[in-house]
Amino acid sequence: MLRFAPSPTGDMHIGNLRVAIFNYIVAKQRGERFIVRIEDTDKERNIEGKDREILEILQLFGLHADDVYYQSHNLTVHQHMAIKLLEARKAFACFCTPEELEAEREAAKASKKAYRYSGKCEVLSDAEVLANEKPFTVRLKKPESAIEFNDLIKGNQSFAPDDIDSFVIMRADKTATYNFACAIDDMLHDISLVIRGEDHVSNTPKQIHIRNQLGYDKEIAYAHLPIILNTEGKKMSKRDDASSVKWLIEEGFLPEAIANYLILLGNKTPQEVFTMEEAIAWFDLANLSKAAAKFDIDKLRFLNREHMKRMDSKELSRAFGFADAAIGELVKCYLEEGSTVKEIKPKIEAIFSAKPTDHEWKEQMENLRNALKEAPLFETFDELKSYLMKTTGLKGKNFFKPLRLLLTGAEHGPELSQLYPHLKSYLLEIIK
Repeated sequence: MLRFAPSPTGDMHIGNLRVAIFNYIVAKQRGERFIVRIEDTDKERNIEGKDREILEILQLFGLHADDVYYQSHNLTVHQHMAIKLLEARKAFACFCTPEELEAEREAAKASKKAYRYSGKCEVLSDAEVLANEKPFTVRLKKPESAIEFNDLIKGNQSFAPDDIDSFVIMRADKTATYNFACAIDDMLHDISLVIRGEDHVSNTPKQIHIRNQLGYDKEIAYAHLPIILNTEGKKMSKRDDASSVKWLIEEGFLPEAIANYLILLGNKTPQEVFTMEEAIAWFDLANLSKAAAKFDIDKLRFLNREHMKRMDSKELSRAFGFADAAIGELVKCYLEEGSTVKEIKPKIEAIFSAKPTDHEWKEQMENLRNALKEAPLFETFDELKSYLMKTTGLKGKNFFKPLRLLLTGAEHGPELSQLYPHLKSYLLEIIK
């Protein structure tokens, strides 16, 4: 089983969406289940409604989960596992206050050493623990030997015991920390492969150590994806608009194009433009680069335009808020004018909106409007043009400029002969 485990603490980052897409693809390739686990145990950082937003985005991208779980529902299991580790003396109660721990960190910093927990609570006797009424966290004892694993992208990884340290697994309020909850839930859900961002590499040995101490002997494979960089070559943060999936959708990028781009990014693919279904046939984690990849919004624009070209006209029409396939064909005429729904939609809306007449072409436009009201439905633009020129006596610039304004609401754009086949059924609505 594979899982996507987002936290409802903000807008979905494109790096997280990439993780979801890769987990979904590999699950489909293996014939395994794909689940979504909302990691909501950090109550202070959770934002109301972000869980629903995450699930809606996944649906929008066709990433249909077999099940959706909320990590907080497993609280009693997390607590039971912590008690089991305490009883086995593999974990211990830590009464150190936040102030004491901060002092230790500052001392390590002043000594220019990496901070490691002092271990002073690990040696407390049972009597001392029972007599202490202060709030306490639960720490897992650090491993006695190195934790090693083979990352499917980054290769062999090894972490010394001091790199892992005696870390906290249960907070003072008796809720599980990220690593403890994650490790246990991966056990509960029988996860076979974890695909996630490389910022989690240091968490992996901790989670392996937790499962080892609990006697879980099934091996879970790992693949840590390189980060996505912004145009300046720095890690994409929330300050980068394009890092937000919600922002990209609002800017008019199609889910199909965004998915295409995220699969293509830092990857060797047999073609540049493809669908998710096509990617399932050939996707291979081994083809992903170990190096970080830079986000290129111009490349995304190119892919968005290509997907619009390939889309079924009725489907494309729905993306623009219309039902008739003819509108989808009309949109395709404007793909040289724009590359996103946001860029092209105002041009389509202008066609069906009232046209301004407070300019030099007012008289010619009114003349053409009256002629069009009486005109039969011509099959070709050339036939319509001949009819209108003959009826109005207009020609040249005095004909084409006002006609374009009347039909499209713009002075420039695609050739009218290209637009007419998709406009002719709406002429009376357009010129109203």
